[in-house]
Amino acid sequence: MLKRLYIKNFTLIDELNIELFAGFSVVTGETGAGKSIILGAIGLLLGQRADSKCIKHGTDRCVIEAHFDLSRYDNMQSFFTDNDIDFDATDTIIRREITPTKSRAFINDTPVALSMLKELGEQLVDIHSQHQNLLLNKQDFQLNVVDIIANDSQQLKEYQQLYAQLQATEKQLQELKDSIARNRQQADFMQFQYTELEQANLVAGEQEELEQQNDTLSHVEEIKGALFEVDAHLSGEQQGAVDLVRQSYQALRNIARVLPAANDLAERLETCHIELKDIAEEVNGLLADTDFDPAELDRISSRLDRIYDLEKKYHVDSIEELINQREAIKQQLTAIENGDETLAELEAQLQQLTTQCRKKADELTQQRQKAAKKIEQQMLQRLVPLGMPHVRFSVAISTQPLNHNGQDNVSFLFSANTSTPQQPISQVASGGEIARVMLSIKALISGAVKLPTIIFDEIDTGVSGKIAEKMAEMMQEMGQAHRQVISITHLPQIASMGDHHYRVSKKETPQGTTSNMHLLTTDERIHEIAQMLSGSDVTEAAIQNAKALLLER
Repeated sequence: MLKRLYIKNFTLIDELNIELFAGFSVVTGETGAGKSIILGAIGLLLGQRADSKCIKHGTDRCVIEAHFDLSRYDNMQSFFTDNDIDFDATDTIIRREITPTKSRAFINDTPVALSMLKELGEQLVDIHSQHQNLLLNKQDFQLNVVDIIANDSQQLKEYQQLYAQLQATEKQLQELKDSIARNRQQADFMQFQYTELEQANLVAGEQEELEQQNDTLSHVEEIKGALFEVDAHLSGEQQGAVDLVRQSYQALRNIARVLPAANDLAERLETCHIELKDIAEEVNGLLADTDFDPAELDRISSRLDRIYDLEKKYHVDSIEELINQREAIKQQLTAIENGDETLAELEAQLQQLTTQCRKKADELTQQRQKAAKKIEQQMLQRLVPLGMPHVRFSVAISTQPLNHNGQDNVSFLFSANTSTPQQPISQVASGGEIARVMLSIKALISGAVKLPTIIFDEIDTGVSGKIAEKMAEMMQEMGQAHRQVISITHLPQIASMGDHHYRVSKKETPQGTTSNMHLLTTDERIHEIAQMLSGSDVTEAAIQNAKALLLER
């Protein structure tokens, strides 16, 4: 529950530090006194976006801080553990600090993102304002009420996991169908491409080898001339280098007996002779093998032209890339051939998931139908004492296509009397009736959701007298079992029922208008309720009436 609220430099509030209590509390004050300002401050603590205009004029920073006691709510600790935030069950602190340039949020002094603050805030406080009555127009709100009473969160989670798989499979199936359709339109062209590349008999490295052969054959006369010249120099009968080197090392051998150094030179020249002789033989072989073959040159040129044409056609630069394209086309053709088989597998998977989803959805429907009967009974028990003796309220559940929440369409049907048929509540209920229905719904679900704090902002609009007393009794009942209910009200019947009574007031100072809120003493409370009964001129009769109301609570 919210046990302390601190506000500094927020719009009209200089500084407010007030203690709050469990049970049913009421907040009163004249219109414009600043009740909405306090609600706005609490809203910022619950993750609403801040505007620098909320900073009180003449100051440079506003601070809003709330202390919560969560010791009776065992389900809260997981949030702090999951987000690596220190947990103090008896004093959980939420703070917002706002300057003209930035806004910061803290949970137990740990800086957090606004989204995290909002996630925690939704588990701590529910603010019910008049505009929230519009939720009755929304089918998802009505379905959520049924789910809360059905206590089907685990079943709904299991269904939603299956439904997510179903949607993913539907998407995959549609993408496959689209792909098969596109590929089949191009299948003939792809087959032509594959045949063309397959018949080309492409071999990796072939292009480089052919280009070298083509270069050689194109310069055959130049090559033969050079080889002939080299052969003549090395192997010529008169002046061939091979024979001259042989003669030289033999001459050195002949004088080695008288010149020992000649023997070493002879050996070196003999080695050169062997190498030159090998070179001469290779040159001679190349000369014999080198011949101009016009047919071979034409064959090579033609093959290269074919390769170049394919590379240009397929926008690549090498045979290896052409081979890769051929294999990619082959895979696409295989996929087209096997598409029907894959399609059948996915369709079978989709059918299985659909069956599983429908089974889970049927289970949800059964739980919701049981909860609907419980809601109808309890809503009648709550609405009849609220001035609607002939009210009829029912929960209509119809079937619709599977969606994220199952297969159920939920509609709250309402009639305030026996003479008119039941219709969707948003179409036939008056403002006062909707306020009473929403209060009854909140009372119905407050125990199930176990919210520490519920704040009602003028939910009593359009009601008065005995009905207001019954509404107050309902809020008082909601404030039991260690829950905290705070009602902002203009009705003395409701104000008198609170366990604690706060008043919001404003005053003019030399520095401007300021708002404040304080807990009323018994005498102050009598005067406040008397003023609500009689207006600004408080009469003795009003005071006695106020005392009587307080004694009746």
